[in-house]
Amino acid sequence: MNQPSVVEPSIAILVVWIFLYIYSMAGSIDFGASFWSMIYLTKNTQAGKIANRFLSPTWEITNTILVLFVVAVVGFFPKAAFMLGTVLLVPVSIILLLISLRSAFMVFAYSLQGYERTLRLISGITGFLVPVLLISALPITEGGFIQSIGGRETLLFHKWLTSPSVYMYMLFGLTSELFLSALFLADYAREAGENSTYHIYRKNAILFGPITLIAAVVTLLALEPEAKWLLDNIGEQIRWFIFSIIAFLLGYSALWWPDQKKGRGKPRVAVIAVAIQYGLATFGYGIAHLPYIVFPDLTVSNAFTNMDTFYSLLWVFTIGLAILLPGFVIFWRLFLKDKKYLQRE
Repeated sequence: MNQPSVVEPSIAILVVWIFLYIYSMAGSIDFGASFWSMIYLTKNTQAGKIANRFLSPTWEITNTILVLFVVAVVGFFPKAAFMLGTVLLVPVSIILLLISLRSAFMVFAYSLQGYERTLRLISGITGFLVPVLLISALPITEGGFIQSIGGRETLLFHKWLTSPSVYMYMLFGLTSELFLSALFLADYAREAGENSTYHIYRKNAILFGPITLIAAVVTLLALEPEAKWLLDNIGEQIRWFIFSIIAFLLGYSALWWPDQKKGRGKPRVAVIAVAIQYGLATFGYGIAHLPYIVFPDLTVSNAFTNMDTFYSLLWVFTIGLAILLPGFVIFWRLFLKDKKYLQRE
C-alpha cells in the first residue's frame, strides 16, 4: 500500500477529536449528574431523583463512547497509544478502576434498594474524580512532562504532581463537569415538568458558567513554559475561541430569556449554544495542537498507522455508527423525551 498522504492522518485525528469531544460532553453530564445526585441525596427536593432518573439509562452510553474513543486512538495512532499507555500507566489504571467501581455501584444501586444511599455516595465520589483525572493527562501532551531514558519514555511524576498547569486543567475539568451537568439537568427537569427542580439546577448553572469561563482563561495563562508553542498556535486560532465565547454568552443569557408558557429561561437553547461553544473551543484547540500528538516527539504523521488498517477501521466505524445511531435516536426518544418516563416517581 502507498504511504499515507496528509489527508489520511488528518481524517484520523479529526475522528479522534470528534470522539473526544462527544465523550467529554457526555462524560461531563453523566459524571456531574452522579455528583448532583449525591449532593441532593438527603435534601428535601426532587433534584436528586431527577439526576438518578437521568443516570439510570445513560451511563452505559457514556462507557460505549469511551470505548469508541480508545479504539480510535489505538487503531489510528498505535505509536501514540503505546507511548501514552506507557507514560500514563498509573493514572490510567486509577481511572479505569474508578470507572469500573462506578459502573458496578451504579448497577447495584438499582437492585439493592436498602443500600441505595451508600452506593449513590460512592458512585458520586467516583464520578467527581474521574473527569478531573482524565483531563490531567492533557497537559502531558503539551510538552515538559516526559523524559526519555535509554529510549524509554517515563512520566516526570514530581513535576506532574506539582505543576500549576495540571491543577488548573483539573479545575477547568471540574467546573465544566458541574456547569454542563447542571445546565443539562435544568433542561431535563423542565422537560419533566419539575419546575422547582429546574430552578435549582438553573441556579447551579448560573453560578458555574462564569467560573468555568474564567477557569478556561486562567488555564491557558498557566501553561508550562514548554507549551509556549501551543499558546502561540492558539493565538493564531483565536477566532475559534472568540466564536466560542459568543456562543457561551448566547447560551448563558438564554437562562434569563422569558418563556410565556413555562416562566423564565430557555434551557434547551442554553444547552445547544453551550454545546456549540465547547465544540468551537475543542476544534480551535485541536487545530492549535497540530501537528503534535505528544510534543515534541510524536506528530500525527509519524504516529499514524498503515493505510490498510486506516481504511479497514474507517469502514468499521462507518458501519458501526450506522448501526448505533438509530439506537441512540430510539434511546433519546424513550428516556429523554418520553413523558411517562420523565414524570415517573
